[in-house]
Amino acid sequence: MPLAMNREVFVTCAVTGAGGTQDRSPHVPRSPSEIAASAIDAAKAGAAIVHCHVRDPETGKPARDRHLYREVTARIRDAGVDVVLNLTAGMGGDVYFEERGDRFALSPRSDLASAADRVAHVLDCRPEICTLDCGTMNFAEADYVMVNTPGMLRDMAARMAANGTRIEIEAFDTGHLWFARHLVDEGVIPAPVLVQLCMGVPWGAPDDLNTFMAMVNNVPAGWVWSGFSLGRHQMPYVAAAVLAGGNVRVGLEDNLWLDKGVLATNAQLVERAVTIIEAMGARVIGPEAVRARLNLTKEAPR
Repeated sequence: MPLAMNREVFVTCAVTGAGGTQDRSPHVPRSPSEIAASAIDAAKAGAAIVHCHVRDPETGKPARDRHLYREVTARIRDAGVDVVLNLTAGMGGDVYFEERGDRFALSPRSDLASAADRVAHVLDCRPEICTLDCGTMNFAEADYVMVNTPGMLRDMAARMAANGTRIEIEAFDTGHLWFARHLVDEGVIPAPVLVQLCMGVPWGAPDDLNTFMAMVNNVPAGWVWSGFSLGRHQMPYVAAAVLAGGNVRVGLEDNLWLDKGVLATNAQLVERAVTIIEAMGARVIGPEAVRARLNLTKEAPR
């Protein structure tokens, strides 16, 4: 198929993530003040959207405490820097397994929450966007499964939509896009539809270009999409996504490195992405243009 390059591109910065990266780089933010400051720096560098998880401020381990989300969002909103807030709703579907003699059993590390609990921080903080991981998947982290059943996803999406929050579908494989189309056809996910193509996450869709184009070709016409890959492939996928007609995501959730042996900050990764996009002859758009494209309403929490 002929390429349809995107000439007006928005950048999402995934600020900290939920992976065990907190001890691999001093730039991975842990506390709400650090996460907010890093998100603000990313916005100043050209990110129109900041995608935020929270972590335990002491250990740096992934968390989903509502008070941590409230502090992060309040700090970003109070900073006077315009940016679209995007909060994860991926936590709370985490299943770990372990061997117990002759049995393979659920580990106490597992965290299985109700739909209401998984989106409680979204209802509290009222971000403009939140994520919905549209499928269950094995992860290459011990014996860990990210669990998102069809009923759970329908329930979560309905709560998100009723809250007035735009849903960003996160698709880690083509089957996730298939189910997301059903949710859109059922009216559970309202238009305009936003989807993030997540490439190279073990064991989802690999980050080769043939698979990437298969993912792109499964995005229905009229949907707005963005794409990313991990580690050293993060910046090549900035160019690939723009060439294929999409938008881009960078950030420390997905990649810790600016160059070989050089640890990055979120702002530096955004600056590098902006350089690539502009060198390709495209224009980086800001939060107001994104709001117009996605029909977002900037709202304060209730």
